[in-house]
Amino acid sequence: MPRVLPRHSGLRRNGGQKQMTAKAQRCWHGEILRTDVLIIGAGAAGLMCAIAAGRRGRKVLLVDHANKVGKKILMSGGGRCNFTNTGTTPSSYLSANPHFAKSALARCTPWDFIALVEKHRIAWHEKELGQLFCDGSSKQIVRMLLDECADAGVTVQANCGVQRVCKTPDGFGIVTACGEVHAQSLVVATGGLSIPSMGATGFGYELARQFGHNVLPTRAGLVPLTLSGKHQEHYRDLAGVALPVVEARVGRQGFRAGLLFTHRGLSGPAILQISSYWQPGDELRIDLLPDRDAGDWLIGQRHARALAGLKTVLGDALPKRLAQRLCEQWFDNRPMRQYREAELAQIGGQLNAWPIIASGTEGYRTAEVTLGGVDTDGLSSTTMQSRQVPGLYFIGEVVDVTGWLGGYNFQWAWASGQAAGEVA
Repeated sequence: MPRVLPRHSGLRRNGGQKQMTAKAQRCWHGEILRTDVLIIGAGAAGLMCAIAAGRRGRKVLLVDHANKVGKKILMSGGGRCNFTNTGTTPSSYLSANPHFAKSALARCTPWDFIALVEKHRIAWHEKELGQLFCDGSSKQIVRMLLDECADAGVTVQANCGVQRVCKTPDGFGIVTACGEVHAQSLVVATGGLSIPSMGATGFGYELARQFGHNVLPTRAGLVPLTLSGKHQEHYRDLAGVALPVVEARVGRQGFRAGLLFTHRGLSGPAILQISSYWQPGDELRIDLLPDRDAGDWLIGQRHARALAGLKTVLGDALPKRLAQRLCEQWFDNRPMRQYREAELAQIGGQLNAWPIIASGTEGYRTAEVTLGGVDTDGLSSTTMQSRQVPGLYFIGEVVDVTGWLGGYNFQWAWASGQAAGEVA
């Protein structure tokens, strides 16, 4: 059983810095464990970093406070792990510095990770839009990464939370639930705030601030949007209604994918994608018929189906419950021949740019990622190393780099982890 340290850890301050005392020598199974690299967080980025560092002959210890490693990998992609996206480019990421991710992504590509997957004979398929999934289970990806860690001589320890970190003259002193560790290099791969039920915390941000790094404001990303008041009343009983393809837009940014009405608001891939760009007060527009000019189509229907009601016509292109609600709340339901072409053009314009007034998001509880985080201005884009503290690295979701839905965030985890692991 891991030994939990007493409250007094044997650390003292010297010249403003916490230093190890001789009394701290009774630690990991009786003494301080010394390692070349300590990685905090055994998720996608941490595992990849551990593999890269271990392959270089570095002594690596990878710890996580959770009871198992790779939890987010295990639940991703409906249990099949959307492990990368072949369309990955730096433009697929949000960051205060849009150029920061370029170097790491160029040196660790989706094809590099695919080669690793195929080395372990894991069958995979492309679902859509470059999204790659395991044919079997996401457990295969975690097993692959753990096998690679074992081959690289990495020590992996779950149920081992980090309680405090201090800088020493030749590295870092870390107090963990399993004992004290001294490491030459420290890599922070703690993730963000999304899905707290899986153990997400702000510990990585606290460490960044402790060592003088700026942390940009965080918010939930890739998350359902909520409606309130009359806006929610208009759509609440449509919960469960899905549109296979819409285009959701905020300003110049748009995503074409599916939409799902929920009891609280809107979800589905198009909404999750645009949520990372939407902020309270922003105008959100949904193109309900993105593959056609809805006005021209309705005018054509007026000539072809003069006696059909508008609700019937719309019900052929949209879910019937939605078509009925549109006619109840915003349009009437006259026979098509009773509409003037100008009226149909106006209705079509609304269908191609349907206004949605969102009140907020469902928050970190259901968010897939956290936007914001450790400011990239304080990090090397080549190595992920701190510009302030030599030997300190930040990788993965804790950094202010957030990808689109569909495997992009895993690719950033692999790439940033690899970048740090090659030098830590």
